[in-house]
Amino acid sequence: MTQAKHIAVLMGGWSSERPVSLASGKPCAEALRTCGYDVTEIDVDRDIASVLTKLSPDVAFNALHGPFGEDGTIQGVLEILNIPYTHSGVLGSALAMNKEKAKFVMGAAGVPIADSKVLHRLEAAKKHVLQPPYVVKPVNEGSSFGVLIVSAEAAHPPQELYSNEWPYGDIVMVESYVAGRELTCGVMGNSALGVTDIISQGSPFYDFDAKYADGGSRHILPAELPTDLYEAIQNHAVTAHNALGCRGVSRADFRFDEATEELICLEVNTQPGMTPTSLVPEMAAHAGFDFPALMNWMVEDASCNR
Repeated sequence: MTQAKHIAVLMGGWSSERPVSLASGKPCAEALRTCGYDVTEIDVDRDIASVLTKLSPDVAFNALHGPFGEDGTIQGVLEILNIPYTHSGVLGSALAMNKEKAKFVMGAAGVPIADSKVLHRLEAAKKHVLQPPYVVKPVNEGSSFGVLIVSAEAAHPPQELYSNEWPYGDIVMVESYVAGRELTCGVMGNSALGVTDIISQGSPFYDFDAKYADGGSRHILPAELPTDLYEAIQNHAVTAHNALGCRGVSRADFRFDEATEELICLEVNTQPGMTPTSLVPEMAAHAGFDFPALMNWMVEDASCNR
C-alpha cells in the first residue's frame, strides 16, 4: 500500500490578512483529508523554517495571504528547504504583490490598466495628484485593506493618509477611478476559468466586507456579458498570469464601465481566497472541479522552481 502524501497547510501568519488566511486554510485542509492525504495544519510564525524542517512534508499547501505569505517571502523559504509548494513562485508572487511593478509588466504585455502614480502617502495627502475621482491604495496589500475612494467632488485628498496610525506602509498608489462593474476571472494552470460578475451589497466597491461578510456580495457566474468581452477578459487574465510568471491558480480583477466601454485590469491575486464559496473555487466548480478536486489538482501541481 502506497503511503499517503504528507501535506502541510500553511495558514494564519501575522499580516493584516491573517483572518482571511485562517478562513481559507481550514476548509482546504479538510478537503485534502477527504482526498486521502495526510494533512498537518500549521499556523505560521517566524519559526516556520525550523517547523517545516522537523515536519519534512511532501508538499506545502500555501493558504497564506498578504505580506510574507504571497509576496515571495515564504516561497523563498520553501525553495531553500526544497519543499514543493502550491501557487506562484518567488518572482511571480513578488511581482503580483507590488501593484506598481505588476501594472508595468501587465501593461507591457497588452493588458489594459488605469493611469496611476506611486508616491509617499504624505505627498498624496497634500493635494490631488490625479483629477478626481481616483483611488488611493497601499502598493503592497490585499483584501482591499487601506483602499480609499476619492469622489469627483472631494475638496482634498483623504486626510487619513496623514495619520500616525496608518498601518499600510508609506508608499501608496493613486489610480484613476473606473466606474462600473466588478468582474473577475480565475486562471488554473494555463487556462482561463469563467468570468464572475460581483455585485457588492451595500458597499461602493468590492471591499473587505463585500468579500467576506455574510451577504456582502452576490456572484453571477457566468457573467452576463457580450461574448467578445467575456473572451477578452479571459484572454487578459491568462496574459497577465503568464506575464507576471504566475503558476497554479490566480485571479485577475477587472472593472468595466458600460457607459464608456472602458475595461481595465486592477490586479492579479496569486493567493485568491480558498473557501468552498470563494470566487476561484466557484469558477473551478463551474468548470467541473469540485472543491476537493481543485485541492487535489493544486497539490499534484505543486513543485519547486515555480
